[in-house]
Amino acid sequence: MRMPWHRKPAGDSNPLPLGPSPAVLSPEGLGTGGLSSLETGVIHLDGVVCSYPGSAEPAIRGFDLLVRPGEFVSILGRSGAGKTTALRVIAGFEQVSEGYVRVGGQLVGSSFIHVPPDQRRVGLVFQDYALFPHLTVASNVEFGLKGLQSNEKKARIAPLLEMVGLSGYESRYIHELSGGQQQRVAIARALAPDPVALLLDEPFSNLDRQLRAELRRDIKRIVTETGATTLLVTHDREEALATSDRIAVMGDCYIEQTGTPEEVYLNPVSASVARLVGPCELIPGTYQGGRVETEAGIFAARSSGSADSSDTTTDSKSQSRKVLALMRASELEIEAADTADSTSATVDSKEFQGEFTEYSIRLDSGVLIRVRRRAANGLAEGQRVKVRTRNNSEVIVFRV
Repeated sequence: MRMPWHRKPAGDSNPLPLGPSPAVLSPEGLGTGGLSSLETGVIHLDGVVCSYPGSAEPAIRGFDLLVRPGEFVSILGRSGAGKTTALRVIAGFEQVSEGYVRVGGQLVGSSFIHVPPDQRRVGLVFQDYALFPHLTVASNVEFGLKGLQSNEKKARIAPLLEMVGLSGYESRYIHELSGGQQQRVAIARALAPDPVALLLDEPFSNLDRQLRAELRRDIKRIVTETGATTLLVTHDREEALATSDRIAVMGDCYIEQTGTPEEVYLNPVSASVARLVGPCELIPGTYQGGRVETEAGIFAARSSGSADSSDTTTDSKSQSRKVLALMRASELEIEAADTADSTSATVDSKEFQGEFTEYSIRLDSGVLIRVRRRAANGLAEGQRVKVRTRNNSEVIVFRV
């Protein structure tokens, strides 16, 4: 359901008369000559560097990100990687020392320009909601609508609360709501001014697991219905994979890989990306000619980022190289092994989890790998087993 007020085209960076429009400058300080967000994306960071006072190292560096109109993009990274800093840079809470930040087609941040947060036309949803406890639900949503007539404000509040499932809650105070309801109020407030982009900073972290899953589905529905361009910052791989059109995976201080959830999961460009997008183990091996030999066995393999097992590097056919082999529990199988099998391992422990049983398999070196099985005939703890891939599929290997 689109809101009753009209969303202007993505290239129009001042959809509501709620403050002065910042100057539109190119890197040389000249006009862009009609540069639109269709060309630059609704959010566009190019080579951005941002440092905090007193810190010897930048919080983000060489940071590149493009979010297109109507996209839902997640920045996925571990704590301390710099993902929240990137969000604060986009919102205008932090200044950049290098690179360029554009929002809605306008240059809003660089070494020579810094547009204040209230002029950037973005909506923010924080993990702690940041609602006003002394105001009602309706008054909280209305807070961001300065500059509009009273009747215009009321015309926006009702459909927004209906969309987030809070019709009839207009007169409630924040302490009368559950955590999930409070977050819905925060989303309605952020969407009320019709921002060019919605920024979500770990919005589900204060909720229990079941409520997180419910709310992320609702947020995805809401932003799809409104057409809002959305950027989510999270450390939770499940949230990123489930909600995003594309995922930007952060290494330390910069984006390491961007792609659809399927692309990033099936073709991680590095071992660090693989660890972030799904539970896995990485075990050492020797790769040559489309096969990798490891302590767990010999498997068909392909190099990271390669669409098939044929590696086109000059040494792929004639020379072996040291690699890390990606082992995912859902892609492995185990079977009882002959005691004389040189590549067998031992069932260390197992956990029944309803739809499957997860086995911890201890290699003779002491390394543990996990395997998920649905087979009814279980394997006993202490039993020797042999590891293989399901359907003899390839494992991904990364250069050491």
